[in-house]
Amino acid sequence: MPQNSPSPQEPPQRTPNGQPAPKKGSALLPGGWIALVVLAVLAVVYFTSSQAKEINDTQFKALIQAGQVKSAVLIGNDRVEGEVRNPDHPILQTLKTPGGEPVRLTNGKFSVQIVPSDNMAAEVDKWRARDEEVRREFKRDHPAEAEQPPMVVSKREDPSWVATFIVNLLVVAVLIGILVFFFLPRLRDPMGGGFMNSYTRSPAKRYEKGRGRVNFDDVAGMENAKRELAEIVDYLKEPAKFTRLGARVPKGVLLFGPPGTGKTLLAKAVAGEANVPFFAISGSEFIQMFVGVGASRVRDMFRTAKENAPCVVFIDEIDAVGRMRGAGYGGGSDEREQTLNQILSEMDGFQPSETVIVIAATNRPDVLDSALLRPGRFDRHITVDRPTWRGRLEILKVHTRNKPLDDRVDLERIARNMVGMSGAELQNLCNEAALHATRAGRNKVEQVDFDRAADRVRLGVLREESFSEQEKRRTAYHEAGHALCAILEPKADKIDRVSIIPRGQAGGVTMFQPDEDKVDRSASELIARLVMSMGGRAADRLVFGEAMSGAIGDLKQATRIARIMVTQLGMSERLGPVYYQQGEDHVFLGREIVEQRTFSEGTARQIDEEIQRILTEAEQRAAELVQTHREQLDRIAEALLLHEEIDREEVEKIMAGVPVAELRKDKEPAKPKPAPAPDAVTVAPPAPEVPPKPGLAFGGT
Repeated sequence: MPQNSPSPQEPPQRTPNGQPAPKKGSALLPGGWIALVVLAVLAVVYFTSSQAKEINDTQFKALIQAGQVKSAVLIGNDRVEGEVRNPDHPILQTLKTPGGEPVRLTNGKFSVQIVPSDNMAAEVDKWRARDEEVRREFKRDHPAEAEQPPMVVSKREDPSWVATFIVNLLVVAVLIGILVFFFLPRLRDPMGGGFMNSYTRSPAKRYEKGRGRVNFDDVAGMENAKRELAEIVDYLKEPAKFTRLGARVPKGVLLFGPPGTGKTLLAKAVAGEANVPFFAISGSEFIQMFVGVGASRVRDMFRTAKENAPCVVFIDEIDAVGRMRGAGYGGGSDEREQTLNQILSEMDGFQPSETVIVIAATNRPDVLDSALLRPGRFDRHITVDRPTWRGRLEILKVHTRNKPLDDRVDLERIARNMVGMSGAELQNLCNEAALHATRAGRNKVEQVDFDRAADRVRLGVLREESFSEQEKRRTAYHEAGHALCAILEPKADKIDRVSIIPRGQAGGVTMFQPDEDKVDRSASELIARLVMSMGGRAADRLVFGEAMSGAIGDLKQATRIARIMVTQLGMSERLGPVYYQQGEDHVFLGREIVEQRTFSEGTARQIDEEIQRILTEAEQRAAELVQTHREQLDRIAEALLLHEEIDREEVEKIMAGVPVAELRKDKEPAKPKPAPAPDAVTVAPPAPEVPPKPGLAFGGT
């Protein structure tokens, strides 16, 4: 996995004559947004200010008695619309709504439904008489102030809602006209489409040829995948060489493998080697809330790709849109299925002369629709697996090119010990080593920085809380049981290191170094692994007389291995060479709604009995080993309590009878000689520098 290259930027657009196109401005200038906000505020103010507050008949009479009605308009025989003289008058504070809140006449206008009267003229005369009386009292009490005008009472037989409706309609029409003729033209797409056209365009990023490109030299390891893709590169460079003999290069290439193995980087390397445009998009970018948008984006993406042929179209995480149709919990998604149907149609629509290669990547090829995987669409399926130790060495060289390394750093040793790491994890390892060297104040990255980084990446951060002596003793014997059984079982994996330093969620760990060249496991090798897993539990029961809860992880792993041996590998004499299928697919991944089982209840009982028998025999074997070699068990636990970490060589020395006190005598640094007297002529040579002890994740010295 090579070093990540910086993300390329979008190339500048150019006019047909080759000149740089003018830079596209924002859809709305800041002044346009301000005007839009002002219009919205004015509309809200208009509609809210034109509304009169509704009061009841009793409150209206109270306003009449206080002389606070400035004008009143009689509408029909039972409704009045009016305005008060002073909206802040104390009488208004006494008016309450049905909910108990005070009536606030912010604009001074009100409306009221009054009790109908047969002699409305007499009622109006009473209102005027009371108003005249209040104005005289005000003049008497405040002679220096101006006289208040009398209350104006008018009558309108026709209802006012028609005029109000027409005025409001005109205001709304003016606002809509401003929006349509002033703002929407600014939102139109410069290519001639409208706003929805811009929304349904493909969001695929285009990487121009020759700018920050990645080639196969930047992709460390993965030689098999590069050989498979070399033919695609040749086709993009010289398509006539293939069409001359009637050959048809695969239209689509599906890259699948674990996360972090470099699938996206391989697709970029294909485009970089062929020096053609590269379009990249994620499968999730097709799926939108509106049905049909994803299909429109697919059409636009393939249309753009055909216009720029030859080119490479890369769809990352295609399982987000390419899962099986019409299956799984809750059925299929209309939007996702329409998008998938459009992808299938477009991949069938290429003409033989159209040099457009579609490369897709996924971690779950088993959930993809079968129509997507058939020949004619994704013809070639390439597995991008985790690298071997040689591949890891090349990846480490790539990721340490910009890091100053100490001369004693052994990248080959690091690559051999990081079994199972992907390119992304190796990149993280190198970055953590550089961070550790920075925190230590060093100018170069040393071996100890890689050791500590490996401990952090694979096992977790050191836990701050310290265990009691009793807890340490329990952990030491538990890990000593694992190590003892691994040493005594000839077909078990080799020990890498044993530790009782708490890291992450584990109080201790026994690490192994499996043989990565081995791709097949025999029944005796799997049973040896089960015995090793049960070694910690057997040591707990032997030393402390009871089982401990710390063996939960061991039991989970051992049960999983035993179940696979019985149901899938045919390693049970009682059940025979039969593969018993159980629910292996999650219902949300698009296969079956319920977990199906192809065997009877009686067979299921026999499977459980066989699993229990295998695990019980493995525990009995582990108990025999720790009981027979109790002395070695005690010495391994003593060494762990003394040094906290011991490697494979030290465990083998303990098994050979070397005392714990003499375990690391040959590794202790030489003591410096005492300083000479001031009148001495000779100078004592400095003590030889001893490299730091490897970290937990590495074996050997």
